[in-house]
Amino acid sequence: MAEWDRCRWVWNECVAKSKQVHAWNKNRPEGIDKRTCGPAQLDRMLTDARARTPWLREGSSVPQQQLIRDFGKSRAKALKDIKDRLPQHRRAGMPRYKKKREALPTLNYTTRGFRLKDGRLHLAGGIAVTVVWSRELPSAPSSVRVYRDSLGHWYASFVVATQAQPLPATGAVLGIDWGVKETATTTSDAHDLPHAEHGKRAAQRLARYQRMMARRRPARGQAASKGYRKAQRQAAQVSKKIARQRQDTARKWAKRVVRDHDAIAVEDFRPKFLAKTTMARKAADAAIGATKTALIEMGRKHGRDVHLVHPAHTTMDCASCGARTKHALPLSERTYTCTACGVASPRDKNSARVMLVRAGLIPAGVEGTRPPGALLPEAA
Repeated sequence: MAEWDRCRWVWNECVAKSKQVHAWNKNRPEGIDKRTCGPAQLDRMLTDARARTPWLREGSSVPQQQLIRDFGKSRAKALKDIKDRLPQHRRAGMPRYKKKREALPTLNYTTRGFRLKDGRLHLAGGIAVTVVWSRELPSAPSSVRVYRDSLGHWYASFVVATQAQPLPATGAVLGIDWGVKETATTTSDAHDLPHAEHGKRAAQRLARYQRMMARRRPARGQAASKGYRKAQRQAAQVSKKIARQRQDTARKWAKRVVRDHDAIAVEDFRPKFLAKTTMARKAADAAIGATKTALIEMGRKHGRDVHLVHPAHTTMDCASCGARTKHALPLSERTYTCTACGVASPRDKNSARVMLVRAGLIPAGVEGTRPPGALLPEAA
């Protein structure tokens, strides 16, 4: 924690310097070049600060320098989004101050900043910790991130080079459409992912602990009471369990899908906009983003082809003839009927087949058959 206090101080100094440079550039006189606040300038500031501050010099320079690199990447991403004139909700925000009681500790160490010996992790600065290994490392790690979660548990995450673990070919392909009623609707009924509702089942317990926190919330400027901290930890435990249940469900489903299919066409759906709708609570409980990420990672691990399909007009196109309706279908209409060829099918199933057509895959499920009148990839 002492190491984290030093790194947090370095981060906050970088934020202050960035704000100072931004204000100067905004009001600079004509004919004078802009000032910069890149990693090189911040590295020189860190060297000067370590020379003048014994407290800062007591810690290792490795995590402090890595924090400057992370700050530079975060700031560059935010500036690029502003330059590209992206909408406000899609921009990466500028780095903010890390407050002592809000920011979770995280320390990054490169190769020269750590070593593994006798099952222990030795970090730069004389820190040695015992690690409970979840599995053996497949190769020598190039970096490690030591962090603490909301429950106070510490973890070490290593970056290692891995190799793909190919699975036997099956000759089958699958189309996937994301939704709220069902998390994933596929072209194969056996691989549909129903809404698990992990959050709904735990909502009563979570609301109880949140009410306890609201009653015991300390006044501004006062320290939190023991009862408030206890209720806060209980709420964090429930939230953590829900997140792990969602992750476990997503990984098991993704492994089953990847094992049974050679190629997968997935809707490249970004559910962020659902947070502003009446379906926000159920959409968040469905964890579409986490499920899609688990599927992509599982496909990369086992050497499967995962095609990301643009979601525009997928509910308006016909998977059989390719015709498009003149208006968007309301959510209450769950059956898609093509006005051109007359084919009728469940709305989500039709969208799943559209994924296959757009990805250039023959729309076949695990049965290996195409629906009547389906377009070949060349015709699509």
